[in-house]
Amino acid sequence: MFRNQKVIVVMPAYNAAQTLKKTYNEVMAQEIADLVIVVDDKSRDETVAIAQTLPNTLVHVHEKNLGYGGNQKSCYRIAIEQGGDIVIMVHPDYQYTPKLIPAMASLIGNGLYHCVLGSRILGGYALKGGMPVWKYIANRFLTLAENMLIGAKLSEYHTGYRAFSRELLEKLPLEVNSDDFVFDNQMLAQIVWFGYTIAEVSCPTKYFPEASSINLSRSITYGFGCLETALTFRLCKMKLMASALFPDDLRM
Repeated sequence: MFRNQKVIVVMPAYNAAQTLKKTYNEVMAQEIADLVIVVDDKSRDETVAIAQTLPNTLVHVHEKNLGYGGNQKSCYRIAIEQGGDIVIMVHPDYQYTPKLIPAMASLIGNGLYHCVLGSRILGGYALKGGMPVWKYIANRFLTLAENMLIGAKLSEYHTGYRAFSRELLEKLPLEVNSDDFVFDNQMLAQIVWFGYTIAEVSCPTKYFPEASSINLSRSITYGFGCLETALTFRLCKMKLMASALFPDDLRM
């Protein structure tokens, strides 16, 4: 709990058997999470079996692979159903340190922000942590283009370490978003669309063989999806097009 607000950590899992328990142990060591939710997206390894041994953990298994975005939709839906007031997404591949969970929860729990990102770019941790140079360059290019089109000033849009308030999760039309990796990007654009401010904290990150990553082909598809999302946002702002991603009625 944080100030009588229920803190739930969600983990969208896919073939995370090698790192899930290590991530979980560090999450629980922060002594702030009331519940951990692991949503398994039809893993081919022992992810589910390991998750089911973890105390204070709710395990939800997809009958078929829905994709990274589809996995997150389940994570947030279940977290709301379980009464989460502060919901923090941590990848179970141990790429992001769970030690930032208390800081991120406090920014939301104290009413300062409704969304907090763990940024790999702030502080220069990305390359130090082993991010491939080509990914770093793509990250910087996409972030620049998105900031220009969306009108925000984020250091990056592509981190998978995120915290949200219940109010925000209930407000966003997440079900219309992609089930693929671009879900992350669409969600941030929607947050800006609805007038919320996004906070960022500097986050050290690690790249190693067991850490999840998408290949070059998927990365290119993701990149074009990010640019399409940002362009759609701008055209909707200019009232030159309509999109379910960015509804005119902000009251929802």
